Amino acid sequence: MQNKQNEIAEKMKLIDEIEKIRTSNNVNWMNLLRLAFRIAPDEAKKLFARINEDDKRISELLGKLAE
Repeated sequence: MQNKQNEIAEKMKLIDEIEKIRTSNNVNWMNLLRLAFRIAPDEAKKLFARINEDDKRISELLGKLAE
């Protein structure tokens, strides 16, 4: 029973981490929208790269949840 509780606690930690990353990523998306309106393609490319990195981290964490 204790092992199951530890497993659940670990999953909750992963979910909390995903939430933190998603919060940061939502800010990135809003910044991207602002750039799109200003038509700044070079800056937009940099934001896309950061968004992509956060999405990769989220995918890794979700993979751990699925184990």
